[in-house]
Amino acid sequence: MQCPKERKITLNDGLLSEALAVKECPDCKGTWIPSENYQAWQANRDRPKTVANLIPKALDVEFVQSPYDARAAFCPECGCYLARAKVGMKMPFYVERCLSCGGIWCDRGEWEALETMGLNIAIEQLFSSEWQVLSREREHLAIERQATIDRLGEELAQRVFELAEELEKHPSGDFGVAYLMRRFENFTQELQRAKE
Repeated sequence: MQCPKERKITLNDGLLSEALAVKECPDCKGTWIPSENYQAWQANRDRPKTVANLIPKALDVEFVQSPYDARAAFCPECGCYLARAKVGMKMPFYVERCLSCGGIWCDRGEWEALETMGLNIAIEQLFSSEWQVLSREREHLAIERQATIDRLGEELAQRVFELAEELEKHPSGDFGVAYLMRRFENFTQELQRAKE
């Protein structure tokens, strides 16, 4: 069996966490996970009930993207083109999967990143449209959060985030949000009048 990225290199037998039998490339350090091995390993794991439960809490996992991540790949088992699913984080990467036989390819370091985020137990979900939509929303929220910190400073931004969480949980939280919006609307109008 040949490496999907370095097609002239033969894959060797290997093991991932908790005795998941895989094939490893000695050159690019990528890992091929045969579908039947992954399914057997996955059957012994608690898996999230919904895709929303799969979205990781933190996107800032330490990760160095493999130089092979952008390279197209073909399934070492059936020769089909491998589909790619983006895993959004500070340094995004793509997990690849054969849509024909179900095998999974992880470039160097990707399995460990998936494991850290708890995504290794349901890799097939990364290829669903629901995951992609939720993942994009999560990325936008992270960007918005960082912009808030940049504009307000860490201390005030943290207070804003805490207040937002409290208002979300409170049964009359919408009243608090409406009050803040009115305050800022009045403030903006006063500023406008002062400029005129």
